[in-house]
Amino acid sequence: MRLAMWYNLDVYKLTEMLLPGFLRKNRIKAFAKSLLTPVKDTYRQWLENRRQNLYKLDHTGQVYSLRNVLNDRFDPYYRRIEIHNGNRFTRAYIYTHSEQMPVYLGSIFLHQRTDYADTGVDFIVKVPWFLLSINNYEMKSLIDFYKQDVKRYKIENL
Repeated sequence: MRLAMWYNLDVYKLTEMLLPGFLRKNRIKAFAKSLLTPVKDTYRQWLENRRQNLYKLDHTGQVYSLRNVLNDRFDPYYRRIEIHNGNRFTRAYIYTHSEQMPVYLGSIFLHQRTDYADTGVDFIVKVPWFLLSINNYEMKSLIDFYKQDVKRYKIENL
């Protein structure tokens, strides 16, 4: 049994029901339907907007939810977009002679500024290169919509 919701509306059927019995001729019904076509189009747009808003409310900035949103939008068939924790490298400092610290630094790897623990990103979005080149700004705006304001991210090739 299908439940009747308050937003389910058949504009043409309602028009026919509201016409008096003596005016329910085919020509008058067709004329009334032609007048209500913009109302039907507006109602269809409202339903689509409602569906999109409910989708936005169902998803959050949590990792699994954000990953699902990105895959639904940009890679619905293969779902290759992944989200990983940000890199948390510690900084290696070079000391001056007056600080009397060891000069030998061992093996030092150079990292980007966003890869360190104190100034780095909180999560990394891994995306196939062809999706990144096509939808970069749209992807950033979608991530910005769902993520928390204090979280920082970086988009990289998969």
